[in-house]
Amino acid sequence: MNRFWHPFADMAKVSTAGELVLESGEGVRVRDTAGREYLDATAGLWYTNVGYGRAEIADAMAAQARKIHAYSNFGDMATTSTLELVERLGEIVPVRDSAIFLTSGGSDSVDTAIKLARAYWHQLGRPGKTVFIARDHAYHGMHVAGTSLAGIPPNRTGYGALLDGVHTVAWDDADALEAKIDEVGAENVAAFFCEPVIGAGGVYPPPDGYLKAAREVCRERDVLFVADEVITGFGRTGAWFASGRFDLEPDLLTCAKGITSGYAPLGAVFAAPRVAEPFWSEPGKVMWRHGYTYSGHATACAAAVANLTIVADEKLPQRVDESQHTLADLLSPLASHPLVGEVRSGVGLLAAVQLDAGALASDPALGEKVVATMRERGVLTRLLTGGGLQFSPPLVSDDADLAAMADGTKDALDDVYGSV
Repeated sequence: MNRFWHPFADMAKVSTAGELVLESGEGVRVRDTAGREYLDATAGLWYTNVGYGRAEIADAMAAQARKIHAYSNFGDMATTSTLELVERLGEIVPVRDSAIFLTSGGSDSVDTAIKLARAYWHQLGRPGKTVFIARDHAYHGMHVAGTSLAGIPPNRTGYGALLDGVHTVAWDDADALEAKIDEVGAENVAAFFCEPVIGAGGVYPPPDGYLKAAREVCRERDVLFVADEVITGFGRTGAWFASGRFDLEPDLLTCAKGITSGYAPLGAVFAAPRVAEPFWSEPGKVMWRHGYTYSGHATACAAAVANLTIVADEKLPQRVDESQHTLADLLSPLASHPLVGEVRSGVGLLAAVQLDAGALASDPALGEKVVATMRERGVLTRLLTGGGLQFSPPLVSDDADLAAMADGTKDALDDVYGSV
């Protein structure tokens, strides 16, 4: 009997129906143990930016592991690949001279940002600033803090009270953010968490002017602005970071996924000079008692350095800036399909084909049927919260790959509609 407890899975169903077991991959395609090939419309879980089978990354990891696979970076310790990665990240950070804290992944990064925000205000003599504000549809990982921030109610169901002092506002209304800060009192609010493009909550690009307005609200009320770029970082939006594309200048930035293209677990938090200064200014003044066993893991960092080299050398952010229009043009005709409510796209290689609300109400299993039929048609995707089909293909996808994904989606929708 299989004892692997899959994440985000109905295990009673999986244990009965079985699993799709993948064995290999190359470029934008993966293969199962039966040798069948699939186009990956999700880049694994938003992360395989440079595609599958990149020997450069595997070789870099092997070379590092042969030298020294890892060592604790606590205190004054470091490994060469860790320092090399931090140097490389320092060249592309949206806020110059940011301090860079390394984690094991996106959920770690969010929890790190939560603790750092509170610690920062404590060091400034304002310990009352402990409240956090997030948005509807938001996904900020699945650790305790990230789960508490979630604007996806099912992700919080069944856990009871987790992190105190969290408020949720409308995802598209900067005035609502301003009103909530004023209601709670700016003297009590530590930070506002914001995905520049909402991801797992349904792929919602920001309305025109929203991000600029929300950023200004935070500046005016002295609330830290945290850009959660776990999904949008490292070329996904047509720039190294969405914060650069939208000129956000975040106080804190969380990232992971595309930092290694998923070849090894790794994440990071970028702290703008303002936030880092109280912890770096005077020896013996303060030590931030926070970190992870694998913070700055040498082999994971070697993977990240090789990955960033590929992203830069192949000019993937620039390619995405061009191909985002192709993806939007290919998917937009699906909006007229009887089973589709709308298509959301427009920022980088990120899109969602939203299934029609009425059709979902009539058949709650509709989304699962479409995803399964797309799999039969050779396209792998998944159903997002609210009934959207995820499109976040590897950044190396060409026009033919994107067209095949769109065609497979249409064919699957037609198949399901014809069987209703």
